[in-house]
Amino acid sequence: MPRFLRVPHTLVLLFAMMMVALVSTWVLPQGEFQTVDDGKGHALVVPGTYQQAEERTVLSPLALFTVVPRALAAAQDIIFFVLIVGGAIAVLRASRLIDAVLGWILRRVGHSPNLLIVIGMSVFAIGSGTIGVAEEYIPFAAMLIALCLAMRMDVMTAMGIMICGYGIGYGVAALNPFTVIIAQGVAGLPPTSGWEYRLALFVPFVAIGVHHVWSYARRVRADPEASLMKGIEVKHAPPTEYPPFRGRMPVLLLATLVALGLMVWGITARGWYLVELGALFLGLAVFVGLVGGLSVDGTARRFAEGAAELATTALLIGFARSIALLLEDGRVLHTIVDGLAAPLTLVGAEIAVVGMLLVQTVLNLFIPSGSGQAFVTMPIMAPLGDLIGVSRQVSVLAYQFGDGFSNMIVPTNIVLMSILGIAGIPYDRWFRFVFPLILKLTVAAAIALVVAVLIGYG
Repeated sequence: MPRFLRVPHTLVLLFAMMMVALVSTWVLPQGEFQTVDDGKGHALVVPGTYQQAEERTVLSPLALFTVVPRALAAAQDIIFFVLIVGGAIAVLRASRLIDAVLGWILRRVGHSPNLLIVIGMSVFAIGSGTIGVAEEYIPFAAMLIALCLAMRMDVMTAMGIMICGYGIGYGVAALNPFTVIIAQGVAGLPPTSGWEYRLALFVPFVAIGVHHVWSYARRVRADPEASLMKGIEVKHAPPTEYPPFRGRMPVLLLATLVALGLMVWGITARGWYLVELGALFLGLAVFVGLVGGLSVDGTARRFAEGAAELATTALLIGFARSIALLLEDGRVLHTIVDGLAAPLTLVGAEIAVVGMLLVQTVLNLFIPSGSGQAFVTMPIMAPLGDLIGVSRQVSVLAYQFGDGFSNMIVPTNIVLMSILGIAGIPYDRWFRFVFPLILKLTVAAAIALVVAVLIGYG
């Protein structure tokens, strides 16, 4: 490939986006909406209150460099979680537990890759659509990759199962507390209301994702040269021989299942998040290392090696977070929101609702946090929907689609970049894989929104 056509490293792409963000703070009007506290520590935007700033805030070019340490600090919870998970996965692999479990699974379902794709994507979508699982999927990446490779599929297929399942689950979520319930609260709707229509959308949207991943996996199984991962070194190659599942293996598996059970219980019943989950995986690594026969020093070495492998991923997370910080510091984030929303008042409800979907999709590049996007955009989009004949329930659905599906492609999504970093997938290769799916889902979402307007979904 000619040198000028080569896609640069992901860090270069993110730094270029940071430069664009910085320049936008120099050329775009600066301003802010008024905000009010919702009583829970969240700032809600007051519609119709956008005002340009009387004095401009001028960011120095040095901000490109000073913002990165700040962003790393702001994203420290997920960065440290990713490093701990990387260390824990390395210890699990060194104990050969993952290999033993893979061998056991392959002896039973290795004949049916299609079943793995359907069940895997459905499980990831259900987890994201109900309890809002995202970062918690990261520990499953290594095992899923090895499992797909053993079935003559590639790393891209494995992460397609995980990331596409997670993104579609967020997009058509019926109960997600971090997106649906927050957005409905901001819009003044009863929590979880309208779940029947969203639940009806679950199967067809997951089916679109399954077909996309399955079609790609079938091509790769028929011709490995068709893999988008061609020429990329595989980080998690499956073993040539699998150890027997006996001896200390059942004990190690039981400990791992207990840890995963505690993770689910802690998230749902105790409100655990990354700090508690990181501690849980750290404890699991210590137990597996010592019981698995790695010794104290061996466990420490393996853990440190696993964490070190994800140093680049940690940097990607920081650079992704830097983009939003620059827009916030330069006071143009609300300007972008106001500029994207204003044209929607000029068209009819059916066209406007598709425009709302596109606006929310674009905004996810600048506000990758689902809950953060809800607090910034829903106070604007909900009253806007009232004016143009779109119910608030439909406005929330447009927000869900825009936020959830674009989570699979925007490089500012630190969960996406974390998983791609662990899998060793260059962003440009992932973009080529997932962009056609995004187009399919966007068309399907537009149809679902127009139908929602026509049937009076509210």
